[in-house]
Formats: sequence, structure tokens, C-alpha cells
Amino acid sequence: MYEFLQQTVGDTMTRSVRSVTPETTVADLYRLFAVDDFDAYPVVQDDTLVGIVSKLDALKPFAFARDQLLPHYADGMATMVGEIMSTEVVAVESDTHLQRVLQLMIAHRVKSLPVVDEWKNLLGIIAREDIMRAMARSVLLEYPPALPFATA
Repeated sequence: MYEFLQQTVGDTMTRSVRSVTPETTVADLYRLFAVDDFDAYPVVQDDTLVGIVSKLDALKPFAFARDQLLPHYADGMATMVGEIMSTEVVAVESDTHLQRVLQLMIAHRVKSLPVVDEWKNLLGIIAREDIMRAMARSVLLEYPPALPFATA
């Protein structure tokens, strides 16, 4: 497990990230969720991370409001991501240790974190599956599986 403590986000993150823009509609967002089976997308404008939009956020346009008992489906689907996204994003840099990422994921109850540089440019994403694979690799290095004994 000592190796795990030395690993950083840059060693483990996924570099090709699908993101959306603030101008993406909820209809397009629903199509992306159906195809990718992701729980959230980073929202990027001019290569800079400006928010994150989740499946829960995508339901916001269809919630009941005081001034409207039944939201209009077409209006909700035309809503833009910029209107529903979360702008307070927990993100990490590529030199962040995986142990810190694990702490952040647990504290904020998220499945993945965007990886950004010092200018908030999106570099990748680190997901809990990435953390679990890194832990498994560390355990295998420390405790390699025993070879079966040959019997005569």
C-alpha cells in the first residue's frame, strides 16, 4: 500500500474527457447521459472549467415551482446547462496524491473529480474506479499472488 500513497492523479487520471458547454441544452445532455452512462460532465468554456452538471441537475427544469404547477417538457428540454450547472466544483491538479483525492471524494460524496491546471484548464478526470485500480495494483505489488504448487 505504500506505493499507493506515492501515486498522483497524473499517474492515474483519464486524459480524454467528454465535456459540455454552458450552451448545451438539457435535451442534448440527456442524449449524452444515455450514450455514455456518466453521472456528470465537466462544463467547459474556452478550455476553462466553469462548472459541473449532474443527472440530478438535469432534473431541475422539471421540478414543480410556485408559479407553475406543471413544468412544460419542451421548455425544460430547451434549458441550457449554464442555468442548471453547479459552479462550485471540487477539482484537483495532476500532482495531487491519490490519498487526497480519495478523501475529497468521500467528503463531497462524488464519484469523480475534474483534473485542472493552475489556470483551471481541464486536463482530465479521476474517477473512483481509477482509485480502486491504483489500490489493487499497489496491493498486487506488495502481495503478489502465490503460485500453485506442482503435485507429482
